[in-house]
Amino acid sequence: MTKITFVQKDGERIETEAQLGSTVMETAIMNGVPGVIAECGGACTCATCHVYVDDAWTEAVGGPSAMEEDMLDFAFDVKATSRLSCQIKVKDHLDGLVVHVPSRQG
Repeated sequence: MTKITFVQKDGERIETEAQLGSTVMETAIMNGVPGVIAECGGACTCATCHVYVDDAWTEAVGGPSAMEEDMLDFAFDVKATSRLSCQIKVKDHLDGLVVHVPSRQG
C-alpha cells in the first residue's frame, strides 16, 4: 500500500493507505477526507476534487494534462501546485505523498 497524507486547511493531517492503480481522489473518498467532494466521480468534468500537491512532491507527481488545466479554471484559488486528485494515479514512487485540501471547492 502507498501512504498518502491529506493536510486540511487547519493543519490536521489525515494519513491514508492507497491501493496502487487507484487515484488520490478515490483514496480520499474511501477514507472520508473532508473537503474532497468529487461530484463527477473522477471523470475530470468538475473541479471538486482539487488539491495542492506539497512542494516536495510536485516533480514526482508531474503537471496536469491540457484537459485537467481546463477544468482547473473552475477551481477555487488555483496555484502552481494545483491538481485534480482524480487525475493523480497512485504509483509506487508516490509512497508518502502529501497533498493539501483547499479551504473550499470551486
